[in-house]
Amino acid sequence: MSKQTPAARSKARRFVLQALYQMKLSGCTAAEVETQLFQDHDMKNVDTEYLHELLSGINRRKGELADLVAPKLDRKYEELDPVEVAALLIGSFELSERVDIPYRVVINEGVELAKRFGAAESHKLINSVLDKLAKDHRENEFGRR
Repeated sequence: MSKQTPAARSKARRFVLQALYQMKLSGCTAAEVETQLFQDHDMKNVDTEYLHELLSGINRRKGELADLVAPKLDRKYEELDPVEVAALLIGSFELSERVDIPYRVVINEGVELAKRFGAAESHKLINSVLDKLAKDHRENEFGRR
């Protein structure tokens, strides 16, 4: 049984960030990287169902998600480092596909991933881009502020 607590979801996001980073650098498939994650790490406190949903969903929609992110950037998408790309792919997937997760949670999780794994100021970029995407994809939530 998969854990579905906020902490277990956060851990799933961290593993997805790691998987996307590894896929970018090694050329491995999502399935190969996911199998490796499950072999190499204790997944007892991870929402493994969510990890699989994120990784497979992002892999399936990678180009479409990049197209959502690119117009919100102050530089070319290709200039982003792999950690920034991964955090933005996770956030854009959640904002567009998982409306059950409040946009503020999506943004906060993206910022925390960038603070933990990204370059010094990358969390500011993640915050800005995900905030812009949230306004596009979560109009109803913004109306309730």
